[in-house]
Amino acid sequence: MAFGGLTNDAGDGDNAEINMVPLIDVMLVLLVIFIITAPLLTHAVKVDLPQASSQPNDVKPETINLSIKADGTVYWNAEAVDAAAWQARMDLAAQKNPQPEIHIRADGDLAYRNVARIMADAARAGLTKLGFITDPRQTQ
Repeated sequence: MAFGGLTNDAGDGDNAEINMVPLIDVMLVLLVIFIITAPLLTHAVKVDLPQASSQPNDVKPETINLSIKADGTVYWNAEAVDAAAWQARMDLAAQKNPQPEIHIRADGDLAYRNVARIMADAARAGLTKLGFITDPRQTQ
């Protein structure tokens, strides 16, 4: 009769590994329980909500027409102005919210430096919305 020793010759000793099958069974049972009970946990009350029909109030920015004749005369909305007057008006327009759009209509025979001066004054005042008005008819 052997009382035990340091060697295990019979091979039927203790197994030090964890048996995973019962843990997997418990996990699957809990998963099924959660799948069944999850829809029951949501409590929704049916309410007939009112429908809103309001539209956002879009404020269209003001449009300023700057016309420049071939001789260099500048018109602010069809009113002749000098350099100091349009610079002062640009400073006032830049402070408005929303900023107005500047539409520049220049004569075809006008030197570009006059248009560049108007654009530089608008940029200095802080006006960012500049556009050019052209004649779509082609002359040949």
